[in-house]
Amino acid sequence: MSGEATCWTEIREAADGDAAARAAFAERYEPVLRAYLGARWRGSPLRDSVDDALQEVFVECLKEGGVLASADASRAGGFRAFLFGAALRIARRTEAGRGGARELRLPSLFEVEDGDAHLTRVFDAAWARAMLQQAARRQRERAAELVDPARRERALARVSILADRFQRGLPVREIAAERGVPAKQVQDDYARAREEFRAALIETVRFHAPSGVDPEARAAELVALLAAS
Repeated sequence: MSGEATCWTEIREAADGDAAARAAFAERYEPVLRAYLGARWRGSPLRDSVDDALQEVFVECLKEGGVLASADASRAGGFRAFLFGAALRIARRTEAGRGGARELRLPSLFEVEDGDAHLTRVFDAAWARAMLQQAARRQRERAAELVDPARRERALARVSILADRFQRGLPVREIAAERGVPAKQVQDDYARAREEFRAALIETVRFHAPSGVDPEARAAELVALLAAS
C-alpha cells in the first residue's frame, strides 16, 4: 500500500497471477467474506459451505479474463461494492445448487445491497473492521520502517499504547504503571498514536475508495459504523 497504488492495482496484479498480490488479497478480504457468508448461512445446512464459497469468490474476482479485467474502478461503491457483489453472486449460486435459493436472479458484480438488510449491515461492519485492522497494521509498519533506533522504539511503543487502550481497555494510569513511566508521557504518546492511526486509516480508505470519495469523511463513517454495530 504505497504511492498511487490502489486495491484495483493489487487485484489486477493478482488476476495476472502475481503470488504476493494473491496472498495479500486473501489476507485483506477473507475475514470480510467469512463474516458475511457465515452470518448468511448460520443455522442452515449450508453453514459448512463457507470455505468452498470463499474459494469461489476468490476465483470470481481473480480469474484470468474475468469481469475484473473490464471492471470500472471509478464506479460508485468502489471495490467494496465489487466484493459484495461477488459474495452475493456466489452465495445465491450455492443456494440454488442446494435447492434453497432466496432468489434465482444472479446479481451483477457491483450489487450493493442484499435482499436482507441485516446481512448488508453484517458485510459493512466486517468491511469497516477490516479497514481498521489494515490501518493498525499500516501504522505498525510505518513505525518499524523508521531508521533511527530510538525513534523506531518510541513509535512502536505508541502503537502498543493504542492497543492497550482499545484492545485491552486499560486506562492511561494503568498503562503508565505497567510501563513504569509518567502518566503524562503515556497521555501524550496516546494522543500522538491516535493521530498516527487516523493518518493510516485515511491512507487505507484512499487505497480502497473510488475516485471522488473524501477519504477523511469515509474514515470517520467507518469508525462510526463500527461503533454502532
